[in-house]
Formats: sequence, C-alpha cells, structure tokens
Amino acid sequence: MMNNILVLWLTWHFFEAPREILKALKNFLLFNLNYFSTSLLLKTLFSPWRKYEWSFGRGFDPARYFEVVLSNLFSRFIGTIVRSVLIITGLVFEIFMILAALIIFLGWLFLPLFLILGIYYGFRQILL
Repeated sequence: MMNNILVLWLTWHFFEAPREILKALKNFLLFNLNYFSTSLLLKTLFSPWRKYEWSFGRGFDPARYFEVVLSNLFSRFIGTIVRSVLIITGLVFEIFMILAALIIFLGWLFLPLFLILGIYYGFRQILL
C-alpha cells in the first residue's frame, strides 16, 4: 500500500512539504528580527545616539554642568526616538510576514482542493 503513488503524494503534500515550509517561514521570521536588530535595539533603547556624550570637564561650572546634562539627555532622547521607530518598523514587517506566512501555508494545504474545483468549474463552463 505504501508504494501507491497517491499515498506517497498525499504523505509528501500534507506531512513532509508543510514541515519544510514551516522551517523556511521560521527562518524568514528570524531573519527579519535579526535584520532590524530588534533585540539589540531593545537592550540599548535609552543609550545615547551614536554614543554622543559630553563630559563635565574639570572644576565646577554650573552653566557647563547644565549644558552637559541637557546635551546628554537630548542625545538619549534622539537615540530613544530613532530606536523606537526602528523597533516598530521591524515589528510591523514581522506582522506582515506572519500574515503572508499564514496565507502561503494555508494556500499550500488547500491547493489540491483548488485544483479539483478548478477542473470541475472548467468542465462545467465548457459543457454549458
């Protein structure tokens, strides 16, 4: 019975190929997270932008101290904004990839049904 070509095709189409499709889709999703460096951006969310930091220098000058604190806060604020935009962009692409993966996977599973319905409605159009 296992040498029957229909059984071999059904086994491949519904068990082996979906496993490989899911592996490929998983790789695409992991690539997307890596491409946008989502985990690294989350770890460094409040780090200064491009590591721009100012030092206080020697002595105590209140005006210099205030300028350095504001400059460092502004650098961190810019870094947070840019990283947040990149994280959100990466997550939006991840959602689109998940939806596309779902469509591809379900399309693969329903492909034989679409083939049968296509042949049926094709012959029906010819005969009418």
